[in-house]
Amino acid sequence: MSRRHLRATALLDYEDEGIQSLIERRGWRALDPYERIGAAYAFVRDEIAFGYNETDSLPASRVLADGYGQCNTKATLLMALLRALGIPSRLHGATIHKRLQKGVVTGLFYVIAPTSIFHTWVEVSVEGRWVGLEGVILDAAYLQGLRSSVASDTTCFLGFGVGTENLAQPPIEWRGTDTFIQSTGVNADFGVYDDPDGFYAEHGNNLSGFRAWLYARWIRHVLNRNVARIRARGGDAALAAMCCSPKATA
Repeated sequence: MSRRHLRATALLDYEDEGIQSLIERRGWRALDPYERIGAAYAFVRDEIAFGYNETDSLPASRVLADGYGQCNTKATLLMALLRALGIPSRLHGATIHKRLQKGVVTGLFYVIAPTSIFHTWVEVSVEGRWVGLEGVILDAAYLQGLRSSVASDTTCFLGFGVGTENLAQPPIEWRGTDTFIQSTGVNADFGVYDDPDGFYAEHGNNLSGFRAWLYARWIRHVLNRNVARIRARGGDAALAAMCCSPKATA
């Protein structure tokens, strides 16, 4: 561990008034380190709803202001909160197969989406070891809406933003160990980065040019409406209740 795992950056802008005000209102600094991690994690998981922001490389303050996020933007916000609370953190970069998004991303949008999508999660220092917090991505209400249309004995599940071997009880609760919700969709691993700034400087965003413009202005709003419907009523999960390997189907 080093100071670089605690520093603010352009994306981890935890000195922002909104972030500092949130921490003060919640009284998180009075908690012990384990509880600080759990409080920040629970907030980002369930109070920042699953949804699609304008782009991946948003500063944490903007994600907080949006009030929603996906894997990459939630990771940025969670890292900023942890560092603001004096908890060392780093970023783990990877890609997921787009099959994991099928059901939320549909039709032509799914066809034109990249086959492999940048995917990041936070690793936090706990008693001298690094623990992954990938399970922060999907809020409880969204997961419950999805489960409502899935057979009760469904376990292995890939689609609708989920990649898990146990949909009924995915390992998403903070207990001092790794949490996961999209892990079975991962198809490449880029390793760890000190911060999201370094990751995006090396890899860029998922989309560029006209596709990025179209996504920011139109596509993401369609996707967010799909997410809202799933959260409210559940989705047609028969399309997603398939094997856990993204290699099994396009």
